[in-house]
Amino acid sequence: MPDPAAHPFLLANEISRQLNQLADHLARLPPDKATQVIAHVVHPDHSLLDGLAHFVATGSRFTKNQAEQGALPPEVALALGRAANEIHAVGVDLGEHHDTLQAVSRRPHTRPAAPPAPAPLVVRRRR
Repeated sequence: MPDPAAHPFLLANEISRQLNQLADHLARLPPDKATQVIAHVVHPDHSLLDGLAHFVATGSRFTKNQAEQGALPPEVALALGRAANEIHAVGVDLGEHHDTLQAVSRRPHTRPAAPPAPAPLVVRRRR
């Protein structure tokens, strides 16, 4: 098989395949290991999410230049710019919880005597 790094489409396909594989593994991991993987993926610096944000921001700058030259409709550049901003915002939001995820992943994996009480999820969105 050719080196995926030498061929951007092969590299993109390989990254996608590996992300799907990681998600499949995540679904089967014990809670402490799954939390550790999630914390690693959403780490504020040099993580998978950070890499995705960097990739989309780079694509946004490229499409902006192409739109300014008339090669792409401006809507494409604007959409990628919005996506870059949203992914960055999600990364910042998740980064706030990285330490908590790390702490939970370090707890010993034992079953509690009684199941924990369910907590209602409250959706909040900052803009």
